[in-house]
Amino acid sequence: MKVLHKSEILFFLLLAFSGGIFMASFAPVSYSFILVLIIISIGIIGISAYHKTFSRAGILTGALLLVFALGIVRFNYVSLSKNILSQFSDIEAGGPLRHGLGEASRGVAVILKGYVDDETVYQNGRAQFVFRVKQIIVPDKIIEVDERTQIFANVFPKYQYGDFLEINGALKTPQNFDPVRSRGTLRALAASYGIDYVNYLKKEGVATTMSFPKIKTSKTAGLGLFEKMKLGFYKKIFIVKDKFELAVSRSLAEPNASFINGILLGSRQEIPDKLKEAFNKTGTSHILAVSGYNITIIAEAVLWALVWFFKRRKAFWLSAGLIILFSVLTGASASVVRAAIMGLLLLFASGYGRLSDAKNSIVLAGAAMVFLSPMILAFDVGFQLSFMAVLGLAYVYPLLNYKTEKISKIAGQLGEFVKSLKEIILMTLSAQFFVFPLLIYYFKNLSLVSVVANVLVLPFVPAAMLLGFLSGLAGIIFVPLGRLVGFAAWAITAYQIKIIEFFASLPFASVAVSFTRVALIIIYPILFFGLWRMRRKIIGKI
Repeated sequence: MKVLHKSEILFFLLLAFSGGIFMASFAPVSYSFILVLIIISIGIIGISAYHKTFSRAGILTGALLLVFALGIVRFNYVSLSKNILSQFSDIEAGGPLRHGLGEASRGVAVILKGYVDDETVYQNGRAQFVFRVKQIIVPDKIIEVDERTQIFANVFPKYQYGDFLEINGALKTPQNFDPVRSRGTLRALAASYGIDYVNYLKKEGVATTMSFPKIKTSKTAGLGLFEKMKLGFYKKIFIVKDKFELAVSRSLAEPNASFINGILLGSRQEIPDKLKEAFNKTGTSHILAVSGYNITIIAEAVLWALVWFFKRRKAFWLSAGLIILFSVLTGASASVVRAAIMGLLLLFASGYGRLSDAKNSIVLAGAAMVFLSPMILAFDVGFQLSFMAVLGLAYVYPLLNYKTEKISKIAGQLGEFVKSLKEIILMTLSAQFFVFPLLIYYFKNLSLVSVVANVLVLPFVPAAMLLGFLSGLAGIIFVPLGRLVGFAAWAITAYQIKIIEFFASLPFASVAVSFTRVALIIIYPILFFGLWRMRRKIIGKI
């Protein structure tokens, strides 16, 4: 057996761990099966490590099997962990509370005290927000907790992040899509994308919901010093974000302002449905998601501009600072932070001139994120798109760059702008290589114009993001100044929107296509195998 490098062994172990989490995400695995798996893996390691039957391949096989089992254990621990709020949900009249927490009847007040733990989303004439529960108040009992629930409420009064509330209502266990009762809701939207709504909420740390309860303001509910600091910090972030979003809306006309807020902040609520459908038909919906790819593109563009004035490594640190600022302005949610980490890893390799070195770092970062939040691997579309796009940039881009070496020489002779344009086009195609199957799976749509539309639109995304960002900052200071800067952002986004609308209007723009999760799982190994073969051929020629 070929002796593997330590980095290669780590790579396979990380894949095995992620594979265990992935398997447990879709198929319930009993602890008896896990125990058998662990015993077998330890047995294989023991036999292979014995000097008379020593085998490196056997040790690695046993280690991979053991780490795979640990991945299953980690997922089950998070997925099956008991939630105190769940014990108060779906209580039938006169029925007992589970797990010995007392007796209660439907209609008996269950009061929750805590604070709004995320931005409020307004959709279909109602508001929804995640509520961090610090206390559950039931007859003769106050229970201290630290859990989250999803609240559906009226649009008015409006609630903001950090508002301390007292909520009185009935907790429910969320259910997956019901085509009649869930029409027009987040549950219906999740189901239309093939997402398990229950696990989607569980991924956010939510296991219960409450619809249209009685809500009133409350006093601070016994917070620790760190939690108070976190609340104060995020409150300021969301205030800045709201001001920035308003400044962009005042600086640009619609739908360009909503488009800018979409690509900068991930805010899609104000984008017209017709334009969203156009993005879907042209396979450009990913532009509106705050992903590692989007963050990398803007950072790469800034890096390219800064290397004209600073040394490459100094320019990298300035670009990294921009990513951190960008993450703060977008609300620094868990999904944005994960995307920023992916972007920073790829930017680090690019900034130091060694893109191939990012591969193991990306897989390590992905595995670390999955370890901390196992549900994201199968139920977080944003994480999947970010991870696959960044993998495409790390693995596919070097191959495409090698294949187009002659074009690179010609582009270099024509000037830096043409060379940079060629690089952005290659980055676009590289990211699309791995993202494409996911887009088809979730949006159930195969865009026949996707490649052309993306090539024509994506090279201008960095400029649109940068100018939109500057117009927002200028608009906060002085609205007319924001409009002056915003004119350039409007011109670029007007071009992008027109291109997307034009291709979406073509009768052959897209066809309805869907395939199962099993097919999706089969597609990716085929893609990786094809890349591996191509890389082997290239190495053989060198």
